[in-house]
Amino acid sequence: MPMISAKDGTQLYVKDWGQGRPVVLIHGWPLTADSWEAQAVGLAEAGYRVISYDRRGFGRSEQPWTGYDYDTLSDDLAAVIEGLGLQDAAIIGFSMGGGEVARYMSRHEGRNVAQAGFLASIAPGMLKSSDNPDGAPADLFEQMRAGLREDRPAFLSDFFEDFFGQDTAEGGVSDPMLDWAWDMAMLASPRATLECVTAFGTTDFSRDVQKITVPTLVVHGTGDKIVPIEATAHRLARMVPSAKLIEYEGAPHALTSTHADRLLQDLKAFLG
Repeated sequence: MPMISAKDGTQLYVKDWGQGRPVVLIHGWPLTADSWEAQAVGLAEAGYRVISYDRRGFGRSEQPWTGYDYDTLSDDLAAVIEGLGLQDAAIIGFSMGGGEVARYMSRHEGRNVAQAGFLASIAPGMLKSSDNPDGAPADLFEQMRAGLREDRPAFLSDFFEDFFGQDTAEGGVSDPMLDWAWDMAMLASPRATLECVTAFGTTDFSRDVQKITVPTLVVHGTGDKIVPIEATAHRLARMVPSAKLIEYEGAPHALTSTHADRLLQDLKAFLG
């Protein structure tokens, strides 16, 4: 698999599977490109060129001390698109990855992008405000950072319980799947893990998403305890006229795993 050089020289690990129109998958926090397994394989088998990459600081990409703001992260996405010569691409972000999609569409004017997707995404913003009364208070993200500093392995183990919706009617995955997610998360640098909490928790993408004019898919679970649907997907669908919102009743945050088959079909229908 190739390594792509970001604007500041950081090396980004990239998977490039299949042939056809390109689909770029941007993973969530605190995982890696491997978390897209079901969708990446399924879309490549359906005739798409599927590109997924490890965000800087995570997985097999390099771990610089800086660059965990969305301007830099969207520049990294631009480097992947330009480095691979992608055109007429769909860019699809899960959770934190939706921020890269939103910022790319404004900062890079959606260059070479024909479709956008937001899956359980944090866009247009998580932070509670007068414009987002259903958002999360700032101290929640400080508590997350404190938990990570105190005992990162234990914090992440507990985090994945809500992430996958364990013990809920529409959620839940196997113990090996939980172990696999934890292994991915522990590959990340502590610095990246901490700084990205601030980035996805406090960045406002309201102006970014208003720049989106391409066909847009928004998929979100109504049972998401990590990124509540009212603060994110419902607002995003109102802000983006080209958006199609699909709600998965009762689904938890990690619908890429818990609803993998349904999501693959919805992605193929959207891309087609």
